[in-house]
Amino acid sequence: MSIEIFPIHGIPEIAPGDDLAAIILRGLAASDLSLIDRDVVVVTHKVVSKAEGRIEAAVDDAEYRRLAEREARAILRRRGDLIIAQTEHGFICANAGVDRSNVPDGHAVLLPIDSDRSAHGIRVKLERATGATVAVVVTDTFGRPWRRGLVDVAIGVSGLPAILDLRGSPDAHNRTMDVTEIAVVDEIAAAADLVMGKADAIPAAVVRGIDLIGDGRATDLIRPPEEDMFR
Repeated sequence: MSIEIFPIHGIPEIAPGDDLAAIILRGLAASDLSLIDRDVVVVTHKVVSKAEGRIEAAVDDAEYRRLAEREARAILRRRGDLIIAQTEHGFICANAGVDRSNVPDGHAVLLPIDSDRSAHGIRVKLERATGATVAVVVTDTFGRPWRRGLVDVAIGVSGLPAILDLRGSPDAHNRTMDVTEIAVVDEIAAAADLVMGKADAIPAAVVRGIDLIGDGRATDLIRPPEEDMFR
């Protein structure tokens, strides 16, 4: 299997109430791209959140910290002004996903209220407009315990399984795999970020060649507390 990743150019600054699917379609046309069956459209949560009006004033650090604490279901760690929080979705991330990058001065963008539902809404509109059967992944940038650096992960998904469960399957040496579960939508999110970047104003991409179809949710990726060795 081989995959191709195409950036979607021409997506403007998004405002509350914008029809993001329609804007993505215009970006696809500007990028000389057409969706085909099994394409995966990857979209950063920033543009999803902006379209859904999930942007609020944060004129100083104190207001930003209050927003982060408000958006947290639970605060797990603190270090200076940084908090590691569990969001209402169940994700564990810095500052409950509240971010001031790539937003107008004096504002912060919040995570979508239900990013799986956001992904599904975009997918339905894209499929109706193009006739292609596609998937949509909504991403955010997370840090990782025990490893430096940031990586994009899936916080919303529609049209794909979130996890590829290989337990019970044989490996290359015909040994049965007992614990192997691949976070395939996180791999897609990270791969797409290679063509989007953090400062290039390219908030969407198409990943082509993923031979997977199924129903999944990004919340399927959340490790149950009884399996979590790090909290």
